[in-house]
Amino acid sequence: MNFVVLTIFPEMFDLFWSHGIVRRAIENKKIFTSTVNIRDFAVDRHKSTDDRPYGGGCGMVMKPGPLTAAIRSAKIENPASQTIFLTPQGRSFNQNIASDLASLNNNLILVCGRYEGVDERVCERLIDFEISIGDYVLTGGELPAMVLIDAVTRLLPDTLGGADSAEKDSFSDTLLEHAHYTRPGIFEEVDVPEVLLSGNHKAIDQWRLESSLIRTFLKRPDLLEKKKLDSVEINILKKWCLDIEKIIRCQSLHGADALSGS
Repeated sequence: MNFVVLTIFPEMFDLFWSHGIVRRAIENKKIFTSTVNIRDFAVDRHKSTDDRPYGGGCGMVMKPGPLTAAIRSAKIENPASQTIFLTPQGRSFNQNIASDLASLNNNLILVCGRYEGVDERVCERLIDFEISIGDYVLTGGELPAMVLIDAVTRLLPDTLGGADSAEKDSFSDTLLEHAHYTRPGIFEEVDVPEVLLSGNHKAIDQWRLESSLIRTFLKRPDLLEKKKLDSVEINILKKWCLDIEKIIRCQSLHGADALSGS
């Protein structure tokens, strides 16, 4: 897969290309990356890429000329490239979208906006779809582009250490990932769960499923609403809820005893 990033700050990506999974994917030729400086397509002597908005208002808007020329230049090598504009107005990025993009096995042109926005004529004519990484506003699309590249790259074959690493990530099955532990076995008087030291892989898998379900219930219950639970998962949650009810009843009894002076 080839990622082409259109930005007025290409130097922001130098460190990003040089570390972690992205770096290894580049070295192993699993992905190809490049940046295009939108300023290179500006025609005035100041290399300006923005101007005042028609109708007045605060801020500046990215001019259509340089950005249009930059996109068309990026499409020359692969006309079938998908052009993505990183914007708060786009579709919310999630694991399913990352998986869909990873399956394209094609060029992705990522347009990083700046200022108050981009001239609408560029969006209407040259953008295939828009993506947002959250309901908040950033100063530019560079960080969202990095998020997208990282999320998509790790889903490509042979980019992670384990063959099934990506499949077990949070959100891969609409659930958060289970809790993790490593050495030492005791840290500040807190033990690693005994089952993880047992060598019983069936019991470990069961514990991890329970951990995943409970963490999702506590941290992101909205995800459970979207997931079709099987009978095993339902029974795990029922048992956990019953255990919680027992604890609450015990606490209530202790409280009543304290109040009665017994």
